[in-house]
Amino acid sequence: MKKDAALTADLMVDDVMRRWPSTIRVFLDFRMRCVGCPIATFHSVDEACDEHSVDARAFLSKLRDIAKAAA
Repeated sequence: MKKDAALTADLMVDDVMRRWPSTIRVFLDFRMRCVGCPIATFHSVDEACDEHSVDARAFLSKLRDIAKAAA
């Protein structure tokens, strides 16, 4: 995976947290229990939002803001 690839809803949760470690805080702030979860390698961001009843648009926006700030 390229480091500068866009952060999109179809990326796997584990890939997002590994590529942009600062996004871990966003998962925790939204009370998503994805950090350390073995399913994180199989769920996309969109699927995780659905599973946790989180607004995917707001969540993805926050993820992108944090990833951009860390770049």
